[in-house]
Amino acid sequence: MINVTKPFLPPRAEFDKLVDGIWERAWLTNQGPLVTKLETSLEKYLGVNNFLFTNNGTIPLQIAYQALDLKGEVITTPFSYVATASSIVWEKCTPVFVDIDEATFNIDPKLIEAAITEKTTGIVATHVFGNPCDIQAIDAIAEKHNLKVVYDAAHCFGTKYKGESVLNFGDVSTISFHATKLFHTTEGGGAVVKSENILYRMSQMRNFGHTGPYSFDCVGINGKNSELHAAMGLCNLKYIDNIIEARKKQYLKYKENLKTLPIKFQHLQVEDNEYNYAYFPILLPSEDILLKVIDELNGQYVNPRRYFYPSLNTISYVENVPCPVSERTSCRVLCLPLFHDLSGSTIDMITNTIIKTFKFKKE
Repeated sequence: MINVTKPFLPPRAEFDKLVDGIWERAWLTNQGPLVTKLETSLEKYLGVNNFLFTNNGTIPLQIAYQALDLKGEVITTPFSYVATASSIVWEKCTPVFVDIDEATFNIDPKLIEAAITEKTTGIVATHVFGNPCDIQAIDAIAEKHNLKVVYDAAHCFGTKYKGESVLNFGDVSTISFHATKLFHTTEGGGAVVKSENILYRMSQMRNFGHTGPYSFDCVGINGKNSELHAAMGLCNLKYIDNIIEARKKQYLKYKENLKTLPIKFQHLQVEDNEYNYAYFPILLPSEDILLKVIDELNGQYVNPRRYFYPSLNTISYVENVPCPVSERTSCRVLCLPLFHDLSGSTIDMITNTIIKTFKFKKE
């Protein structure tokens, strides 16, 4: 089966060498030397400061809400992975959904101000598929209304915005290093934090609120990650430029092969050299055609993904407010396979199958 993604795995000998050192030190967790090295290496590679390595990409969202003292209502997007909304609910805040821009798939900043009330304390926006939001517009609204901004940048490893890492924007930007991501540590994630004070609070919260072996300054959680996960990240970081370059070629081949079909591609807000090619989504004319395409691809042992589906404003534990653009998009969007060693012939097979599905539909 050809899945929508496939984790890159570094040469085993390189990983084993780092693991040998872990065995020698018997230091498995609690900010070991490899975790510290990974944090500093990522800061250098990404061009960021104040990076915290965590055990997944959801925990830094929850810690950020706590550290920024978000309460009441939080404006967010309905077109994202469920963790964006569920983390807000988990922290006892109310997600207020604002519809998306139909071209970029990101939250539509023109609709944000109308959703702000006296209960609003923050904005949580997702850079969907690694495509940056209209950051300037969102930050201007936040400054005008004295709101905190958290960017869910789960897909954004290596993406730039106006010449610098997209992670440098907002009060906090979070990222995922799950095995399905462009850059992964098997399980993992992190945050880039603008304020030194908020960095200190989030660092404490990541480790149960410890200020010393027997002292605690705040309510915390176990958000730490291990030396083994850091070892995977350090190995993978050596290959990330080649991985991104390979995915760019695959992405462009998909677009070329599918350009004659009545489908839409996500409008990117950045130049080619600033995007990371994390995903290849297509927007099909209808849900019926989407289901036919999935069925035909499954018949060729290809497993694309309806990502993101459903629109988060329709899930059971939030207030169901209309977001028609997000609802239409989530019913018609499909992510096609994209990973480091996906061959051109496989892409041809996938796109030919999609083209044939449209052809048979017309006959």
